[in-house]
Amino acid sequence: MTQTSESVTWLTQEAYDQLKAELEYLSGPARVEITEKIAAAREEGDLKENAGYHAAKEEQGKQELRVRQLTQLLQTAKVGEAPAATGVVAPGMVVTIAFDGDPDDTLQFLLASREYASSDIETYSPQSPLGEGVNGKKVGADAEYEFPNGKKASVRILDATPYSG
Repeated sequence: MTQTSESVTWLTQEAYDQLKAELEYLSGPARVEITEKIAAAREEGDLKENAGYHAAKEEQGKQELRVRQLTQLLQTAKVGEAPAATGVVAPGMVVTIAFDGDPDDTLQFLLASREYASSDIETYSPQSPLGEGVNGKKVGADAEYEFPNGKKASVRILDATPYSG
C-alpha cells in the first residue's frame, strides 16, 4: 500500500518508542484494570443508577479510542531525524509567524502531529489550515491560509528551526 505524504506522520525514535509503550500499556494492563473496575461496579447492583459503572464504561470507551488512534498513527509513522535547518518550513520545526506581516503580532508554534503536543509550545498539525499554508514555504515568505468559515488570512514566516524537544 502506498502512503501519501499527508497520511505519514514523521516521528523521532524517542517519540515512536513513547507512543508504542503507551499503546502496549493501554492494550494490556490498562484493559485489565478497566475490566476489573467495570466488574466491581456491576456487582454493586442496578446498572441504570450506578454512576461508577457508567463512569468506568465511559473510561473504557475513551481508552479504546486512544488504542485505535495510536494503532493507526504507528502504522503510518516513519521514524527519522528532525528536519535540518534549511530555512524552509517542514513538520518538526518551530515556526514563528507574523500576522498580516505585523512584527508585533506574532505566534510561535510547533508544526507537528498532535501527538507531539505539549504544554511547552502550541502545536499545529501540518493538515490544519495554518499548517498547510506555511508548510514548504521559506523564511521571509508570505503564506495564506483559509479559516473554516472561508475567510482568508496571511502571515509572514519569520523563522523556522528544528524542534529540539
